[in-house]
Amino acid sequence: MNTHTENSTDLPVPPVLPVLRDQVWAAVADGDEYTATGHILTAIDQGLDVESALLDVIAPVQARVGAEWAANRFSVANEHAASAIAERVIAALAHRPARRTAPRLGRITVACVDQEWHALPARLLAEVLTLRGWRVDFLGAQVPTPHLVAHLHSSGADAVALSSSLATRLPVAHAAVTACQAVGVPVLVGGAAFGPDGRYARLLGADAWAPDARAAARLLQDGVPVPDRARAHVRTDDLPHLSDQEYTHVARDRARLVREVLPRLEKRFPAMAAYTEEQRERTAEDVAHLLDHLAVALYVDDDELFSTFVTWTAGILTARHVPAVSLDPTLDILTAELSDFPRSRRLLTNARRALGAFLAPAGTTTGEPV
Repeated sequence: MNTHTENSTDLPVPPVLPVLRDQVWAAVADGDEYTATGHILTAIDQGLDVESALLDVIAPVQARVGAEWAANRFSVANEHAASAIAERVIAALAHRPARRTAPRLGRITVACVDQEWHALPARLLAEVLTLRGWRVDFLGAQVPTPHLVAHLHSSGADAVALSSSLATRLPVAHAAVTACQAVGVPVLVGGAAFGPDGRYARLLGADAWAPDARAAARLLQDGVPVPDRARAHVRTDDLPHLSDQEYTHVARDRARLVREVLPRLEKRFPAMAAYTEEQRERTAEDVAHLLDHLAVALYVDDDELFSTFVTWTAGILTARHVPAVSLDPTLDILTAELSDFPRSRRLLTNARRALGAFLAPAGTTTGEPV
């Protein structure tokens, strides 16, 4: 009798996760899809489970890609190439028949809210739920709310998991949460947009929030309570601060405010007169991003959201050798433009304080505009 069998003692010891992450990172940084995929498939053949490959290798590698972009060590093209590699590695794992689990737990819809293009976190969740025995309808990036609700009607989903990475998508996320609850489908939300502690998920009335895919899977396994349809119809009453119309004003007048800010910045910084058209466009984009985050901070009435974005932007500018102090006059001009709006003034004032604290260690006091 042949006593040789294929068991764990006959196979190479699978690489520990930090080593595997380093191997995959090196391949991703080099734009080498095949080597990155090969490292992961080999580790799985040696005993690594697919969920760990997804959440303990691919996810942290992608987070590192974002950090490299923020530090100006990755271009936008590099970042997009790395994201494409991650998507194809996930697809390679998803299409390994031996690793799939027959659906037995129910049906879940996973989607990104409207205007949200960062689909990778939602895709990771969809794959984890599939591995754990759910039938998953993954709708991908930027799903308009009416189409999402239509899908829920036709599919009979037990719950919907909504993902959003950008805080500026919170108003449309709110609309999506309310619309899904209005047809009796419980809503689990996740992603950086909802805050590190899920504070905005609670504020906007989601039925549950999860900080990561494993936590989301546990919550769905336990069962998310079915929402009260009548309560869902009056969900916007939970945001009484919106009655002052400041959010509406800033969101509606965004383009006009950008136009008002630019010439005033040019008066403070005459060098702007020599800017190329591209530089002027980037300056306008930076001001527009500030206004987008001011608007959403007004929507949720949270000073920290706007201040955090301002200091994050200061770090991005610093990494790109643009003086971050340039943000201060921009905030000053916006404060003057919005002088009749007390919550806006409060948010802008606190953001200037946060920016001052950010700049203080470097002793920076002057610079060019954004």
